[in-house]
Amino acid sequence: MAVLNEEQTMIRDGAKSWVQEKSPVTAFRKVRDSGNPDGFDRAAWKEMAEMGWAGILIPEEFGGTGLGYLTLGLVLEETGRTLTASPLISTALTATTALLLAGSDAQKQKYLPAIAEGKLIATLAVDEGPHHHPEKIALAGSASGGKVKLNGKKTFVLDGGTADLVIVAARTSGKPGDKGGITLVLVDGKASGLSREVLKTVDSRGYANLTFKDVEGDVLGAVDQGAGVLEATLDRARIGLTAEMLGQAMQSFDITLEYLKTREQFGQKIGTFQALQHRAAKMFTDLELARSCVEGALQAIDRDANDVAQLASLAKAKVGDLVHLVSNEMVQMHGGIGMTDAHDAGLYLKRARAQEATFGGSSYHRDRYATLLGY
Repeated sequence: MAVLNEEQTMIRDGAKSWVQEKSPVTAFRKVRDSGNPDGFDRAAWKEMAEMGWAGILIPEEFGGTGLGYLTLGLVLEETGRTLTASPLISTALTATTALLLAGSDAQKQKYLPAIAEGKLIATLAVDEGPHHHPEKIALAGSASGGKVKLNGKKTFVLDGGTADLVIVAARTSGKPGDKGGITLVLVDGKASGLSREVLKTVDSRGYANLTFKDVEGDVLGAVDQGAGVLEATLDRARIGLTAEMLGQAMQSFDITLEYLKTREQFGQKIGTFQALQHRAAKMFTDLELARSCVEGALQAIDRDANDVAQLASLAKAKVGDLVHLVSNEMVQMHGGIGMTDAHDAGLYLKRARAQEATFGGSSYHRDRYATLLGY
């Protein structure tokens, strides 16, 4: 486990008590059952921002605390435990990273303080099909004088229904599959020609498909030079997401373990059955291994290591497999009640399936990991 400093321990403990008090799974159910089109509770998001969570990555000069990725990961792990829906992944992690890596001082000044205050929801729009393939970006962009005109579609954009700022990965030259020719474009959520189709997903979050028709936006970084920034941004997003997935898997395991200790069948606790003990032991060892992958990757970003890409794919593949296993076992070991909506097991399983696909599934990242290592 990572050795935490005093500030990180305080933030983690604060996050733990806040999610239990203010954002338990019952709060997520309420958002889901109310048909809230945002996919999250805006009042809860305001509280998160007031606690400084929206500005953890943002330097002090732009209104944040600049505490780094491991610290944000600790918060995401706790929100994952209670399935808390919020723009932390889309805004505080992904969009903020893109702005920090490529933004001009003027762009940072314009957007980062508003993000830190929780007043601006921002997201990254990358994929254009059912699967994660940033290499295949085709959305057309024609650049002139620091502006880009966009035409095309983006799919499954996180918090795409509510985002005030959309960072769009567009193709300004070359053809899909080319490394060069990608430009990141800042698009105002109210821009004319931008239309959104809010999606109904199994995990009840605020994804949307976005259509761009002659939508104009500002260049983030340099024209045709966005691929490197996009990849670095995605790697940081993947690693942050694995922290949330880890918290979710930990909670699924804890709930299941408690059930094994209390549920009686054939006159004895089901946790005494050796077959179930073996399955629980397998989950426990996989959880420990996954924690090492996640924390190692978060620390690598903070120290600006040169193997962040490999560690991102390692973590996403490992934790994707883990969250799949643990969510399945949670349903199976609970038996009939695990199949009902009244029990939380199904909520964890559905969220796990969406997370597995977000920013690339396990097979995508196993392949990428092998490629990065030269196989």
